[in-house]
Amino acid sequence: MKKENIRAIVTLTLITLIAGVLLGYIFELTKEPIAAQEALAKQEACKSIFAAADSFEPYEGFDTEKANEAVAAHGFTQEYIDEVLIAKDSAGNPLGYVINLHTMEGYGGEIDLSMGITNEGVLNGIEILSIGETAGLGMKADTPEFKAQFAGKNVTQFAYTKAGANKEYEIDALSGATITTNAMVNAVNAGLACFSDVLQQNGTQAENGEGGVTADE
Repeated sequence: MKKENIRAIVTLTLITLIAGVLLGYIFELTKEPIAAQEALAKQEACKSIFAAADSFEPYEGFDTEKANEAVAAHGFTQEYIDEVLIAKDSAGNPLGYVINLHTMEGYGGEIDLSMGITNEGVLNGIEILSIGETAGLGMKADTPEFKAQFAGKNVTQFAYTKAGANKEYEIDALSGATITTNAMVNAVNAGLACFSDVLQQNGTQAENGEGGVTADE
């Protein structure tokens, strides 16, 4: 092997190693600020969809795996529950839940969102945490007009329509973005399934206000 080839290989190896070290350093440097920003975004979303709540506490003992099994049983196999928080008033009384979840059905990939549901099953509203849909089309899912269609509704499941929503459970589809509309509706419906099949079955909010306590306990 020629010296020039050996020199080129050594140079490329050194560049690769240095680049790897730099990328690792940058990742470690930005990891905490990114996590802090994500946590702040979640807190802001919580307040937006549960204005009556004073605090949001993790649902201790919540079984995410079982929750996603329940969601999948309803046919939502591309939707996943990530986290559940208990919304409480200033006296510590539980008012309902904030469900953080994501769907893989978006036109541009994953869509992350939060939804707030009262103990009575009223959907306060939804907020999108991250979305990468097409500008001017699917990105309209993150507009107040679209999100407001879900707010204040007490239904077991939503459906979208292109003919003009005139029922409590109907959502006007986004023009030119049926895939995004379907992803959003399925995500919210997955959250509703989690509420009805899992959260309502677990006596967390009743008298004790503690998370993770089932009715049998």
